Amino acid sequence: MIAGYRLLGRLGAGGMGVVYLGRTDNGELAAVKVTHADQADQPDFRARFRREVEAARRVVSPWAVPVTGADPDAPEPWMATAFVPGPSLGEAVAAHGPLPERSVRVLGAAVARALAAVHAAGLVHRDVKPGNVLLAVDGPRLIDFGIARATGETALTATDMVVGTPGFLAPEQAEARVDAIGPAADVFALGCLLAYAATGRPPFGTGAVDALMYRTVHDEPDLGGVPDGLLDLLRACLAKDPAVRPAAERVAAGLVEDTPGGAADWLPAPVVRTIAERSARMLALPEIDATTAGLAPAATAPSRRRFLT
Repeated sequence: MIAGYRLLGRLGAGGMGVVYLGRTDNGELAAVKVTHADQADQPDFRARFRREVEAARRVVSPWAVPVTGADPDAPEPWMATAFVPGPSLGEAVAAHGPLPERSVRVLGAAVARALAAVHAAGLVHRDVKPGNVLLAVDGPRLIDFGIARATGETALTATDMVVGTPGFLAPEQAEARVDAIGPAADVFALGCLLAYAATGRPPFGTGAVDALMYRTVHDEPDLGGVPDGLLDLLRACLAKDPAVRPAAERVAAGLVEDTPGGAADWLPAPVVRTIAERSARMLALPEIDATTAGLAPAATAPSRRRFLT
């Protein structure tokens, strides 16, 4: 148990800790991030975790996953967010291929609105990528504020450190120009995300990190296969100069055709089936034994994909 959350199983793990599937006494599901025990006593680590909690709580948007509970001062700091049973955009594209234009438009408009809320809160997300966008029947959700920071803030970030995911970061991030990283960097990453959703590949290719960084800074994006109706907007998002990129609100206005209202028709049928299958698995949760935070997982512990699919 963590506070009022019964831990049902591991969803995954990252540099800051382990993410569990949790459930409250009234049946609400949550993704509960618990920090690694050996890191919790490090002042810088605890400060970064506290900053993540504060950043996530400042963002209010139907398209961003909300915080449902947290305790950065606990012996093992933890944070819970609403659980979304759908796959990430990266998982969906890998399994089912690129999304059709209407899906990309709805996806982009919703994520752009989430980013507008991030920027209105005085924050920069800094890691907009396919793994940080979850797909649900009523629209996508932006997640993970682990490296978000306040606009103009440089504390806890080395001036020569590249922060973000190569292939989905802006030129100013690739060159570690900390003072230049602002909301426009998130818009560039959103352009990369939508190009990936529409074509199934990142616009600056794949491969060695150094090559990705170089292409991001110096080369034009590969937008072959992007529908004509999206090209102009994506080119604007992917401008090398942050000053000429549109704001997130303008991106949303340029993409919106309609907004999902609980129906799943914004997504291709195979993706909808994946969401339905994962949601159906939740019905079996009462039969799952509770997991205790801090215990080492067994060698055969399921991955997030196996656990949910």
